[in-house]
Amino acid sequence: MAASPRTEKFAAYLRMLKDRSGRGYDRLGKEAGVSGSSLHRYCSGLSVPTEYRVVHAFGKVCGASAEELRELHRLWALADSDRDAPAATAATAATAEDGPEPSAEPKPAREPAPHEPAGPARTTDPEPDDVTPPQTSDAEAGAPRRARLPARLSPKLAVLATVVAVLLVAGFIWLPFGRSAGATPASGGDELLDSPACRTVSMGQHDECVREVQKLLVRAKGRLAVDGDFGPETLRRVTAFQVLAGVTARGVVDDDTKKALYAQKVTMVTWSRAKVTERIREVFAEDPDTAVAVARCASFLDPLYVLPNTNGSRNWGVFQISDTRLQELDGTPRRAFDPEWNIRAAHRLWSVRHDFHDWPSCEAALKNTPKS
Repeated sequence: MAASPRTEKFAAYLRMLKDRSGRGYDRLGKEAGVSGSSLHRYCSGLSVPTEYRVVHAFGKVCGASAEELRELHRLWALADSDRDAPAATAATAATAEDGPEPSAEPKPAREPAPHEPAGPARTTDPEPDDVTPPQTSDAEAGAPRRARLPARLSPKLAVLATVVAVLLVAGFIWLPFGRSAGATPASGGDELLDSPACRTVSMGQHDECVREVQKLLVRAKGRLAVDGDFGPETLRRVTAFQVLAGVTARGVVDDDTKKALYAQKVTMVTWSRAKVTERIREVFAEDPDTAVAVARCASFLDPLYVLPNTNGSRNWGVFQISDTRLQELDGTPRRAFDPEWNIRAAHRLWSVRHDFHDWPSCEAALKNTPKS
């Protein structure tokens, strides 16, 4: 089966990194902790890794920059979303991602056959004639209406109309709960996310609903771009917000998440990267440089970093502690977002063997990083 356009883009990016590294599949695979044959399948677009950790390790051993790793994560997430999708659906989604088609305007039900060329449809030509009313003279159009309203009633009707207008205005002003006439009673306000168009907001969307979510996350002091694109960055921030707000962390903006976003009671303020670095060096006094490098590799030193895996598990915080490890450490995702707890928990894991075996991908990547 042919790879979806998203998978092709992901594979092309992998090939670019591989070619630039100048190394073969076997060597890169060994350094990234994956077989050379598997790596060849990924780069050929024949399959997509089930866990991003493998992709991240590959990018690191190829010398990818932080920006390239973010792009690699974005492409992997999109390719992974096509794993179980029908080929036609995946192709349509990828095409929409590249931009709207020239003939994206709504078409009538009697749309021409698919093989007709794109562009303004011929069925739209008659529209002006369809909507233009028959031309009549002013006398023909106006005389009958004036005949129904005798001149002697006009003053009374004018007064009555004025009274009705005043009552209507007063009634709309004093709607229950102090809402204006433009408010939506069902939602308790006119917030965009309460509209039917934004019933749920999730990965892969690109619209004003996503932009509204991003604005609300920024208002909560979240660090992300407001671009209307629900990609991996927005997914991470939404998931982190849900954990902090105490709602189900699904990564999908549902009703509970919307309420929490608009309530503005959750703050995403956290440590700066400089403070994270300083604290790691203090806690990992035995090997501060490697500890900082591992944390930078795992989360870019972001205390609220979340990395979802396709098996449903996730990694949390500065040192990307997995769900399994969190249970062993008597932790929770919320505790993992506390940089102090996360760094100390990582040190406990390090203390077992005095190495970074819990971060195999980053450890392998560090061995191939030139010393400054």
